[in-house]
Amino acid sequence: MAFGIRTKSNADIGISTTGIAGPTGGSAEKPVGLVWIGYSDKDETFALQFTLVENAESSKNELRKLHWN
Repeated sequence: MAFGIRTKSNADIGISTTGIAGPTGGSAEKPVGLVWIGYSDKDETFALQFTLVENAESSKNELRKLHWN
């Protein structure tokens, strides 16, 4: 996704997020709190997986903290 938005928008970098915020919608393979963050620039493209707490509001707050670190 990060690569796609970077190339489609002709930007220098692309950033993407996806996951299961809850409170429902999780499964054994994709639990509530699962978050992927993607990054792409001209040199590299990667995605990191995080599993945050199983509370939708807490997960959103933890993700916001990750953004600022």
